[in-house]
Formats: sequence, C-alpha cells, structure tokens
Amino acid sequence: MALARSEPDGVLQERTGPSTGPLRGTLATTACMETLQVGYLHAVAAAAGCSLSQPFPDNGIDWHVSHGAPEHVVDDEVTVKVQLKATYQIPPHPTGATFGFTLDNEHLVKLARTPVAVHKILVVMLVPRERDQWIGAGHDRLDLRHCCYWTNLAGHPVTGRRRTTVRIPTARIFDDRALCEIMTRVGSGGTP
Repeated sequence: MALARSEPDGVLQERTGPSTGPLRGTLATTACMETLQVGYLHAVAAAAGCSLSQPFPDNGIDWHVSHGAPEHVVDDEVTVKVQLKATYQIPPHPTGATFGFTLDNEHLVKLARTPVAVHKILVVMLVPRERDQWIGAGHDRLDLRHCCYWTNLAGHPVTGRRRTTVRIPTARIFDDRALCEIMTRVGSGGTP
C-alpha cells in the first residue's frame, strides 16, 4: 500500500510500497460512482444555465433540473426530473445505435408513466472500472470519464419478470447543449 505524505508545496508525494496509486478512501465503489455522476450533472447544469434541486426524500427521482428563459411558452421556468444511474459494466464508446441498461421494474414504472405534469429522463453514466481512471486534471481542464447518455422512457413497457432492459441511444450524449435542447422542447410544450 502506498502512503502519501504532505510536502511543503502542498503536493502529495507517494511513499514506496506495493501499490502505485494514491491512498484512496474505503467508500464503496457504487457510492463513489454516485458522487461522480452528481459531479457530472452539476457541471452540465452549470454550463447550461440551469438550477438544481434535490427532492427530499427522493422517492425514486434524484434531481430536479430547472431552466428559466423568457422564450419558454408554457412557463418562464421549466423543470425536468432526472434519475441518475452509473455502471462500469458497459465499455466506453458503445458500438451500435444503442446499449442495454437494466432497471428494476418498479423504477421503470415510475420513469415510464404517462401522462406527466413534469417530464422525467434517465441519465446513465459509463465509468471506467478503476477509480484512478475516472478523472484527469490539467492546468486547463478537468476530464470526467467516460460519458453520460440520456433517454426519455415515457410509455416504455415492462417486459421482464423483476427487471427490464431498456435501450439507451448512443447519439444522446448528455452535455450542456443536449440539456438546453431538452429544456427548449419542454418549454415549448413538448417532450424531452
């Protein structure tokens, strides 16, 4: 195990040992994945000029994302509910037009309900299996790896006994432009 020690310049230097990376905390990988995807959502929302709120208790929806613009027809501020998921079981740059992601049927029913007063989207983040590959930083950037994709599951049928595999379009990369486009459609009275 590598132990880090603080240097006068504030940079952590590693001590020699069997491990080659920094000493990471013992928080479960799934909990760390949740934190990473929340960071991704915050970055996208900030760049899109959206506000975020977290319902408490969450009741199956992680975040509410709101977008204010005088050009919206239905209201001056529209909101979309966002359910975040993350996985390292799907490799980056999925081939094909879609990739499969499995949801518990109870959760799918909540995301697929129609009609709704507030639209919902599912955002799935693909992350590397190893935590030391999740981010890269430089003087001019912070890279979060790998990518989030989004879909609207309204009307999607439950097909499995306890879980259903849904198809996530690889063309729907979740970034600030995609979020602005989603909000523009919703603000015009349409769907995400």
